[in-house]
Amino acid sequence: MNKRGFASDNNAGVHPLIMQALNDVNNGHTVGYGGDVYTQDCLNLFKKEFGEETETFFVYNGTGANIIALQAMARPYEAVICAHTAHINVDECGAPEKQTGCKLIDIWSPDGKLTPELIEPYLTGGGVEHHVQPKVISITQSTEMGTLYSLLELKALCSWAHDRGLLVHMDGARLSNAAAALNCSMAETSANAGVDVLSLGGTKNGMMFGEAVVVFNKDLSNGLKFIRKQSAQLHSKMRFISAQFNAFFTNELWRLNALHANKMAQKLAKEASKVPGVSITQKVEANGVFAIIPKQWIETLKEQYFFYTWDENRSEVRWMTAFDTTDEDIEGFTKLLREIAKKDTN
Repeated sequence: MNKRGFASDNNAGVHPLIMQALNDVNNGHTVGYGGDVYTQDCLNLFKKEFGEETETFFVYNGTGANIIALQAMARPYEAVICAHTAHINVDECGAPEKQTGCKLIDIWSPDGKLTPELIEPYLTGGGVEHHVQPKVISITQSTEMGTLYSLLELKALCSWAHDRGLLVHMDGARLSNAAAALNCSMAETSANAGVDVLSLGGTKNGMMFGEAVVVFNKDLSNGLKFIRKQSAQLHSKMRFISAQFNAFFTNELWRLNALHANKMAQKLAKEASKVPGVSITQKVEANGVFAIIPKQWIETLKEQYFFYTWDENRSEVRWMTAFDTTDEDIEGFTKLLREIAKKDTN
């Protein structure tokens, strides 16, 4: 059960430096709910990373971060536009719609990315009381398909959205991987591009738990602390989230972890694509590899290296790498892949 596989970067453990940070603050008493010195230091780190106007609210998990962000951005009669593969649309059990009261308008995208051209046809019914009113565009960086918005694409999309009175939310569960791949700061691929509110993840990149709602549009931060409390996302022992983010940002640990995970994905894609019968379906730009393989191979592979089937109809699978993926993991997996392919052709 403890063998490293390729199912999810959520399956990885905690980075040793982050575990040490947790242990370092695990002594004595300190004020709860964010009144401690560790949290105040961490909030200053966020301002340093993203800009002095940034307001940050720590939460337990990614779904909670997305719900709180969207509640701050839209009213129940308004709609959130997202890609059909978006986490808020596919993997959050309807929680965003239930908790915000907003309708999700999911748009088909070949690579998980939204463009003005894809969104424009859905901007209808403005001002008509019989129709839900589009208000927020929610994008994911890196996307659920492992692809990236370039900085130019992000800036263009945010500018286009704002010109139409729309707000932009970014699900940044894997923002670290995106920034590392683009060789830029996290701010450059979020705040500086025009994003209004960011859900920033750390769990997929070495943290034990804890995410952050990071607000760049100061008009949206009022009342957010109350939304967080009502959403059951206010952590009493806040220092244990803050301590992790403090380590996460120190010496850009987030970047080192993400660069490694991305590098491992590139190696996995390169080696797997050499195997007859394997077809890589998406650009490998972050730490995810999507491939179509013969259906009869899947269960045998999963017995030794667990992963998820992405699309059963196409026999498309998803392989995710993490900060602790090793060369040996990939070599062992691709060796097994070659062996199964060879047997299948005999």
